[in-house]
This record gives sequence, structure tokens and C-alpha cells, in this order.
Amino acid sequence: MGTNIFTQEQQEQLLSNPYVIKVSKTSITYSEEFKDIFYQEYTKGRGPSEILSELGFDPKVLGKSRRKNLVQRIKNCALRSSGYKDMRGQNSGRPKQVELSPGEELAQLKLQNEILKQEVDFLRKKERLDREAEWRSRRQSKTIR
Repeated sequence: MGTNIFTQEQQEQLLSNPYVIKVSKTSITYSEEFKDIFYQEYTKGRGPSEILSELGFDPKVLGKSRRKNLVQRIKNCALRSSGYKDMRGQNSGRPKQVELSPGEELAQLKLQNEILKQEVDFLRKKERLDREAEWRSRRQSKTIR
């Protein structure tokens, strides 16, 4: 089963809906208002097809899997702190540095210190083993002569 691709006519029909922001051959971007209305109606016990029809969509054009995914995505959006706002492109890159409380900063520094101690111990052991290996190598070369 492949992706349900929209024809040019279906794209135009979907784009004419006031709740649609953008349409491509394979995806639809819905407005925040639509997501809010959909979620409110869905939590009242109404089915996705019924809600979509009422809001001006043809459920058959969207397809079964797209309706199912829509329900799951809107439920997930409702649980986010940002709500239904489209966060694509805004959460990229490294997260900003968060101010730590003195206790959290101390715990982080202690952990970092412990890691550095382990690294120093490792390097000391490696250096000792390298010296022993070199000593054994020299000793063997002297006994062979």
C-alpha cells in the first residue's frame, strides 16, 4: 500500500477549505483552529469522518489511514505545552543552556569530576602498561643476542 496522492483537483478542493493552510500531493497542513475544533468534538465522542464532513472535508478524499493519523496527531498536539502550534523549524539545533540551581550545578560538577578522575586513572594504567611492554620487549631483545 502506497501513499494516497492527491490529484490537482483534490488539492484545489482542499485548499479552498478555510481550515487548510497548505496542501501538497501527499500532505495537508491544518490550521490551529481546525485542530482545536476537531479535538473538542472528538473528545465529545464524535467520529473523525463525521467531524471532517461537518468542517467541509470529504473523508473519502483524505482516506482511512490519513484520518486515523490525524486523530493521533491532534491528540498528541493537545498534550504538548505548545498546543496545536506548528513547531517545525523552531526546535532545530542545540537546546538553549538552562540555568541550573546551585544544587543541580554542584551535582553536575561532581559527576564531571568523577568522570575526569576515571579518565586520569585509565591513562595512568595505560602508560604503566606501555612502559612494562617496552621493558619486556627490550629484555627479550637482549636475551636473544
